[in-house]
Amino acid sequence: MLIPLRMSAQSDEQLMTRAARGSDRAFEELYNRHARRLQGFFVRRLGDDADLAADFMHDTFLRLYAARETYREGRNFRAWLFTIAYNLCRNHHRNQLTIVSDEGVDITDEASIEVELDMKDLHDALQDILRKLPDPYAMLFSLHYEEELTVPQIAQITDLPEGTVKSRLHKTMQIIKQNLKQYEHH
Repeated sequence: MLIPLRMSAQSDEQLMTRAARGSDRAFEELYNRHARRLQGFFVRRLGDDADLAADFMHDTFLRLYAARETYREGRNFRAWLFTIAYNLCRNHHRNQLTIVSDEGVDITDEASIEVELDMKDLHDALQDILRKLPDPYAMLFSLHYEEELTVPQIAQITDLPEGTVKSRLHKTMQIIKQNLKQYEHH
């Protein structure tokens, strides 16, 4: 007789398979695992608005729950979760008319700050740069460097070719490096 693994010992994909078959306990475990990180993602993507981020996080899980029966066994759960989150952000930004075209990258009005920075100052400067990036670039940065998703996963989430994801990530890093040059020690 096989003894089932405890919920906490199961992978996200195993839990989602169970949730797709009707297990609310499995879905609750997924929520407990990912809600906080997902809310952090939304805070960063929605201008530090914690209330809006909480609403988006809950909406993401509501959509996930509603679509749970469509989950294909073996599909990467985090990629599916962040696909939903990404689309919510994209729709929000589109509705707010804040999406800037790929040609509109202009981050030149940085305040001059002392060259010698401690780690907090550098972190704050990076966050400021990320807030000023056009949303498509900031979103890719967040998915790759903060959520640690791979280029193929991001391509799947954003419905962009992998080459475009790589190119935009590279361009984003160039922008960040250029804007952090003033903080290099001479």
